[in-house]
Amino acid sequence: MKNIAVIGSGTMGNGIAHVFAQNGYQVSLIDLKQEYLDKAIDKIAKNMDRQISKGILSEDEKGAALDRIFTFTDLEKGLTSVDLAIEAATENLEIKLDLFRKMDQHAPKEAILATNTSSISITKIAAVTQRPTQVIGMHFMNPVPVMKLVEVIRGYATSDEVTESVMNLSKDLDKSPVEVNDYPGFVANRILMPMINEAIYSLFEGVAGVEEIDTVMKLGMAHPMGPLQLADFIGLDVCLSILKVLNDGFGNPKYAPCPLLVNMVEAGYKGAKTGEGFYKYTPGSKDLVVASRFKK
Repeated sequence: MKNIAVIGSGTMGNGIAHVFAQNGYQVSLIDLKQEYLDKAIDKIAKNMDRQISKGILSEDEKGAALDRIFTFTDLEKGLTSVDLAIEAATENLEIKLDLFRKMDQHAPKEAILATNTSSISITKIAAVTQRPTQVIGMHFMNPVPVMKLVEVIRGYATSDEVTESVMNLSKDLDKSPVEVNDYPGFVANRILMPMINEAIYSLFEGVAGVEEIDTVMKLGMAHPMGPLQLADFIGLDVCLSILKVLNDGFGNPKYAPCPLLVNMVEAGYKGAKTGEGFYKYTPGSKDLVVASRFKK
């Protein structure tokens, strides 16, 4: 596989495109508007500059990698001659199902179709295509150029050959793939999201404050980032979506999202991307400041 399409140029999409281009693959980056794509290329270039400053990449390698990325606002044109298409759109089932119907229609018949979903059923996505044996999950971690893990999720019909190809491809990207089966939340989020949800419940019920909860988990459990800060980083709306998938998929009340999380998302406080969640985020500042509503 040498020609890769990435559908969606947001945080995850541009990170996936970055990693493939850096490792010698030709990438078709696809999104609805050219302005989104231009922003993505700018972000990739800046992230590569950070790699240059750390001695990971040279200027020539950066230039060659950027030259391998081609942008498209036309899905059909972007999928021409690809070996693998990776969907990295928003975590919404209907959007993903619609995209996979179109990907199945326009991608070459032998192409593998992958999704970067963090929780939605691969089997359900594969069922809307004519190639369910060639549909698989590739759940990259954020930030993609830095994090080593790729959860490789087998749908009910995913073939051994496709799974092996994607595992080997992930290794070629200098990632560490882990094969898992298709159940709600897979492994990473099935374990992570209840922890984040319990941290939010601890805040909601007045057990401790934002900084105190995060400090306990950082110092007591050696986590590099506290669960509330991590929730902000992931996006509170994304956390809520994943918890709903877990709750619906298992029918177990232990996965029910905390009412505080629901209210914050409905009010538009979605974490770092909106400037405020459990912490307040100021452009250009790295200081971690608790949001005023959670200060004692």
